[in-house]
Amino acid sequence: MVNDHGQLYTIEGIAAGMIMLFTTYLVLGATTVYTPGDSHISDMQLEQTGTDALMMMNTPANGTTGSQLQEIVDNLPVVNGAIAAAANPYDLTTNPFNTMFPNYVNNKTGNETDNLHYIASVTYYDISNRTTGSLLLAANRNLSGVEHPVRVTEWMIIDKPVPGDVMLTEPRAVLVEVLLWRD
Repeated sequence: MVNDHGQLYTIEGIAAGMIMLFTTYLVLGATTVYTPGDSHISDMQLEQTGTDALMMMNTPANGTTGSQLQEIVDNLPVVNGAIAAAANPYDLTTNPFNTMFPNYVNNKTGNETDNLHYIASVTYYDISNRTTGSLLLAANRNLSGVEHPVRVTEWMIIDKPVPGDVMLTEPRAVLVEVLLWRD
């Protein structure tokens, strides 16, 4: 060995390098990275918006009248003595669900409106076949398979018979189901 004075500088350099690597690890570990696991937050907000809209539609204006949603389902066409799917569920002008529901879910503060899409159906229990059935109520777009919809539901009582229950006269519970998604 000629000279051992350089060993101290070598140890100091290695220690400084390790401190820099450790600091880099801490900084990169503390940054926020968007992961697919965070997407559920926007889904929950969308689900709450749809649930609130259906609840508002199913709230009667007073104690003597039915709710707007109940009137929409009660006015579905009758085929063979039971309610049937809406005559034109994609008609945005004459189908009352298509005029009322978007007004509730697409409202935002400011001048812009949201652009939410939906498919609404009425699900019922068919006593004669002991199965569940579904009738299309309204829609403003079809699902293509790449969307990520959320499902919102609202139970309601109707006075009309559902398919398979044409002989029953008492009110029935049906489920209004809406698939809701954003472009």
